Amino acid sequence: MRLITGKAKLLGVIGYPIEHSLSPIMHNAALAEMGADLVYLPFEIAPENLEQAIQGFAAIGIQGFSVTIPHKQTIMPLLSEISDVAEAIGAVNTIWRTEKGWSGTNTDAEGFLAPLRSRQKDWSQSVAVILGNGGAARAVVAGCVELGCAEIHIVGRDAQKLDAFSQSWNGLLRLKVRSWETLPELLPRADLLVNATPIGMSPHVDKSPLTLKEADQLKAEVVAYDLIYTPNPTMFLQQVRDRGGVTIDGLEMLIQQGAAALQIWTQQSVPVDTMRQSLREYLGLN
Repeated sequence: MRLITGKAKLLGVIGYPIEHSLSPIMHNAALAEMGADLVYLPFEIAPENLEQAIQGFAAIGIQGFSVTIPHKQTIMPLLSEISDVAEAIGAVNTIWRTEKGWSGTNTDAEGFLAPLRSRQKDWSQSVAVILGNGGAARAVVAGCVELGCAEIHIVGRDAQKLDAFSQSWNGLLRLKVRSWETLPELLPRADLLVNATPIGMSPHVDKSPLTLKEADQLKAEVVAYDLIYTPNPTMFLQQVRDRGGVTIDGLEMLIQQGAAALQIWTQQSVPVDTMRQSLREYLGLN
């Protein structure tokens, strides 16, 4: 049994609801291996209680916390400092204490990038196609910009939301917004295809953002990335695997964004393999 002393400090994750979160599992596994006197707990905070909760966190000395739906944007006005990447994405997912108050950043783009960078591929001539135009897609765009993708296409169904998405990136020339009807012309060009929609998430495990006919249009060497991590694999990734493409699931992004946050909080090397193994065991993927 892990020993928790009177000197233990708190980390955590806030959301509403929060009981589904996998973050406590992977973070506490890593903290135990690191020998850190820190404990990571889930905190369910209703939107109307957010400001009061943050004040309470400061009062009891919480060292830092993760932020998930629905607080990633609404918490931003309550922070003293926000990183440039969080400003660009328009959301915060990692917060820590400073002398000035709470500081926030976003590690989602870093988490998204980690498995792509490990492939040591030159992405400078690549075409990225991102399905969805919500908050997750914003982190993916930031990641694709950092990768150096030549073209980034955002595909959505709501023209008004697509236009607002485009405008928020201040004239990023390589970013184009597309209606869902343009998929047949985009898919054959895609080098990186990202599902940033909830289509295919449990319990709707028999759904995919692509029809079988659309999946047949993909390049054999396409890299398909699904931000969903349950089920594993999703129907979308299975479609791509059946056609010989490379697949990356959302579990790796979850792990890597968490590892980046844990490094911020502890300023120590983080055992990413331990985080990965703890989640795979918990989800029965081993």
